[in-house]
Amino acid sequence: MARKIYRGEYNPAHNIVKKEHYEIFKNIQPNKNLWYLFVKRAADIICSLLALIFLSPLFLAVSIAIKKDGGPVFFMQQRIGKDGKAFRMYKFRSMVVNAEEMLKELQSKNEASGPVFKIENDPRVTKVGRFIRKYSIDELPQLINILIGDMSIVGPRPPLPSEVVMYSEYDMQRLKVRPGLTCYWQCGGRSKISFEKWIDMDLEYINDQGIWCDLKIILKTIPAVFNGDGAY
Repeated sequence: MARKIYRGEYNPAHNIVKKEHYEIFKNIQPNKNLWYLFVKRAADIICSLLALIFLSPLFLAVSIAIKKDGGPVFFMQQRIGKDGKAFRMYKFRSMVVNAEEMLKELQSKNEASGPVFKIENDPRVTKVGRFIRKYSIDELPQLINILIGDMSIVGPRPPLPSEVVMYSEYDMQRLKVRPGLTCYWQCGGRSKISFEKWIDMDLEYINDQGIWCDLKIILKTIPAVFNGDGAY
């Protein structure tokens, strides 16, 4: 079955970017070096497979803790990947089962800028969910997405379809590469960063793409995850 492709329309309300950044990143092109792409994909496959094996005891422990709360262990949600292609992203469920239905009631309390929705003390988050979100444990099932090629270890976080349709042409550039588990945003403050700055950081990554760049981001992500700063 063909995957649905979303295309955003220009929306001035969300095109709040610094002029100097716009001039740098308005026609950004990802790294197309074949050696880099080969190494990146090989590392994705090997590292995600090994991580799934070695982290299996943690997967089991988290699954038991979530199951005790009632409801499914995993949460599957449609996200948008490279070139606007939709895919199913996996997470450990960190919210109540009817979280999607509750979203409309909470829209007025949104603390994030742009099309993104975030609340620091989201009432939909469970007790177990609060812990696994703080240390990004809820994101670990995305190792499966990395293994099958929907995502990469390093890359911009995959957005929701509802966010993408509100993107400006400038914002849409972040979809030029495969989305990832971590990027500059993940190790630079996460939810404390404005949407506009988040976009700039993603485009900066696409501009900087390379083996050493990816490696540095991974190394910076480790202390950021343990610190839990900006994760909610």
